Amino acid sequence: MPRNRFEKMIFALLTVVVTVHAFVFYNLYVVNGTAIMEMSGANSVITAINAQGGVYMVGRFLPIWGVILTEFCFAYALEVLMGSPCSFKLAAKLFDPRNTHPVLLETAIICTTVGLMCPAMSFIAAWLYYPYQQGFSILTLLANWLKLVCYNFPFAFFSQLFFIQPLIRTVFKMLFCRNTAPKQVPFNAAEQAEG
Repeated sequence: MPRNRFEKMIFALLTVVVTVHAFVFYNLYVVNGTAIMEMSGANSVITAINAQGGVYMVGRFLPIWGVILTEFCFAYALEVLMGSPCSFKLAAKLFDPRNTHPVLLETAIICTTVGLMCPAMSFIAAWLYYPYQQGFSILTLLANWLKLVCYNFPFAFFSQLFFIQPLIRTVFKMLFCRNTAPKQVPFNAAEQAEG
């Protein structure tokens, strides 16, 4: 898909913008929504978040846009420095990019990206959302990290494979106007000689 460094940066930017918003929504509403509403007594998650002064992160309450911005910065840096380069190399060890069907290669790249990014971002989130007011314990940090990986990995895998990456690839093709028409390859040399 991306052919040069600029295109890789744009592809990563598009992916991270969609992914961070999806994960903030998933973690606030699906995973923690009921607990947030019970703590404040509100009848909706957004009302509960506003009642408590935002989302607890780095030892204080931040507005949702602050949470999205913070996670975006970490996710984009990780995607550009580790996710994209390492996932392609790992996928290329399993499949020869020249002889593998593009759908299979893209699926392998998506799977390796999720396998790298989900534990890494969950580890960063374990630090960001750690309950610092209760003191610090490495065991609590590791337990929070494992819990986040267990919650986030299935969502990351299925959302990236079936929703986010197909959407991003479609938008990317529209932005960079790729010629995606398949080449007409003759079935054998006899047909080529006839034509």
